[in-house]
Amino acid sequence: MSDSHPRGQAALLGPAEVRSLAAEFDIRPTKQLGQNFVHDGNTVRKIVAVSGVTRDDVVLEVGPGLGSLTLALLDVVEKVVAVEIDPKLAARLPTTVAERAPELSGRLDVVLEDAMKVLPSQVPAEPTALVANLPYNVAVPVLLHLFAEFPSLRTALVMVQAEVADRLAARPGSKIYGVPSVKANFFGEVRRAGAVGRQVFWPEPKIESGLVRIDRFEVPPWPIDAEHRRRVFAVVDAAFAQRRKTLRAALAGWAGSPSEAERRLVAAGIDPTARGEVLDAAAFVRLASVQPPSVSG
Repeated sequence: MSDSHPRGQAALLGPAEVRSLAAEFDIRPTKQLGQNFVHDGNTVRKIVAVSGVTRDDVVLEVGPGLGSLTLALLDVVEKVVAVEIDPKLAARLPTTVAERAPELSGRLDVVLEDAMKVLPSQVPAEPTALVANLPYNVAVPVLLHLFAEFPSLRTALVMVQAEVADRLAARPGSKIYGVPSVKANFFGEVRRAGAVGRQVFWPEPKIESGLVRIDRFEVPPWPIDAEHRRRVFAVVDAAFAQRRKTLRAALAGWAGSPSEAERRLVAAGIDPTARGEVLDAAAFVRLASVQPPSVSG
């Protein structure tokens, strides 16, 4: 059999198949795990298309669930590494793929792990792209954890709650611009990449969903090591903890005093009377890089 193959080989899951699989293994979607299973083939094909992944990609998929998106990805990419926290779902996924796309089953690896804790050492192949329907209650921390721990990830296309998608892609000056916006932009370019209707899920959620794409900087404009990231994120957290206050006041605790906060802001070329919502990621990086005053003697 040729190594190349047309799209559409995998038999995707429809509403009946999703319910049947869930019933077979007594899988009940839980709010705790943020489980809503996609049952619409057009939707998962759209997600794969918008992600831009190709035959050369190794995709990290978080929360594959019953395998709707997994099957669509396997049609297109070199390998899918699916990270699943639910033992029942993790155990069933290879069988589902073998039944519905036997010629593609060799491209799947399943890792039973919490996506908030998974590390490169646990993953059998180095992922180049993240494509996932993220559990909505932990979407942002999972996204940031994966970009921090997997430097090989060049892109991400994730489905999240529409409000979260808006916040991630928000620009400085927007009322919804905040901590998720800055931290996501620390890693790369972030943009809204579409909307997903409620009717394509089972059970149907009460909230709208949206797609967000992140393209990691090819050449990082600032250091991305863990220590530098920790310093930058600490400033971001402090600036938005009291977002109605000026930066001079909001960063007083972080800097040690309002006057020291003002000194560092001025040194970074930032107006001390401004608020955090007007600063882009680059400004926060500059601010975090300002050294505290030297202590003599």
